[in-house]
Amino acid sequence: MYLSEQRHFPRRRTSVGASRDFVTGVLVVWGLHPLVEDIRLCVSELATNALLHGVPPGREFCVGLQRGTELVRLTVRDSGPGRPTVQSPDADACSGRGLHLVSGVADDFGVDHHIVGKTVWAAFKSPAAPLTP
Repeated sequence: MYLSEQRHFPRRRTSVGASRDFVTGVLVVWGLHPLVEDIRLCVSELATNALLHGVPPGREFCVGLQRGTELVRLTVRDSGPGRPTVQSPDADACSGRGLHLVSGVADDFGVDHHIVGKTVWAAFKSPAAPLTP
């Protein structure tokens, strides 16, 4: 058994904050308070990357959370052609750290490429809590 929630967001700056609010609300309902800060950080980075590099004008991106007995998986899917990679920016660079942060905070992460677009995901070990919404 698993739980799943997703929401679509428009290509707007305010969607990053809205995606943080969305995952926070879902995690609180699921009783996963220990994961809130890490997943909020990761969705901020992934949603920002989707807006800057992945979502073509006039389209949306989708944020999802799936919970199994052992893992919580955060997904951000967009329809753009970008190919995300972990960067190694210079110390004075203003960008390029998002996926590096995600890889450091999450227990696992990756990118699934689709015919149109891709899904960037991060997985987190789930604390013991019942699977009830």
